[in-house]
Amino acid sequence: MEDRQKIMLFLALLSSCSFALFITVTLICICRRKGYSRNESWDKESNFEVSEMEMKEEMMRFEGGEDLTCFDVLDAPGEVIGKSSFGTLYKANLVRSNTVVVLRFLRPACTRKVQVVMHAVQLLGSVRHPNLVPLCGFYVGPRGEKLLVHPFYRRGNLAEFIRDGNGESQKWSVIYRISTGIARGLNHLHTSLPKPIIHGNLKSKNILLGRNQTPLVSDFGLFLLLNPSAIQEMIEDAAVDGYKPPEMIKTNHTSVETDIFNFGVILLELLTGKEPNEKPNANQVFDSNSILDHRIFGPVDEEDILELYHLAIACCSPLPSFRPDIKHICMKLQEIGP
Repeated sequence: MEDRQKIMLFLALLSSCSFALFITVTLICICRRKGYSRNESWDKESNFEVSEMEMKEEMMRFEGGEDLTCFDVLDAPGEVIGKSSFGTLYKANLVRSNTVVVLRFLRPACTRKVQVVMHAVQLLGSVRHPNLVPLCGFYVGPRGEKLLVHPFYRRGNLAEFIRDGNGESQKWSVIYRISTGIARGLNHLHTSLPKPIIHGNLKSKNILLGRNQTPLVSDFGLFLLLNPSAIQEMIEDAAVDGYKPPEMIKTNHTSVETDIFNFGVILLELLTGKEPNEKPNANQVFDSNSILDHRIFGPVDEEDILELYHLAIACCSPLPSFRPDIKHICMKLQEIGP
């Protein structure tokens, strides 16, 4: 009887231990499962490199910036060449390579989460076209500071070129070359990638000039990096400059049609020599007679000038659906050209 009581006690203890072991294993599995689910969710949004970049400073390099280092960027002496509500532009000299670049500092408070930014930067860094300013490198610091590295173009931007009064901007051959170059760059952004990249802030100040007045579209894709409040400020700045399409009075949504509107405004700047915000009303600036009145120099058919003028007006249609798409614009420019 005593032996039987010992056996029963032993079985009870064994049962208690088994139950405790079962509870422990179950809790471990649940914890692991939760951890796995959390990691699985993170993997869908990001990757290992992105999570590392939240912990330490890193440099992403693209074509043309293969030799860039964090030290090159942070140690580069530079001068401020532009400011906006969301960042600052610096002309900087990379000491080690003795190369002049443009560094765009984006304020941490104005940018999206680092995972979103990193994926957008990967996309923008892969874009290459003769009429687009390339992204050569991207730095993100431990406190969320972000720097984009671009080539520096010594000839300035299109807005300065149009208003410098040296006569080059009034030559038909130059106007046509710049118009077609911008259109080709925009065509690449809108049609040649898996998903269209909307510029969102196209204006003459964001068209840089290379050799022989070759236009290079800059600042494309910044909307992918900025948070909603910074985007709102960018749109308000565009409205002040005269580039805000009518449909954006009630919304902040940008589209290929908003880019087309802005392209039309740039064409009118080239043809008239006037800034968009100079006009007291649209009819005074968009006047074909003023364009033909000794504004454009060089051998040119009057019909070609009027064709470009009418294309610009079509691009600036108040109704987005009435604006031509970029492929049609490129075809039309090809017909106008020599």
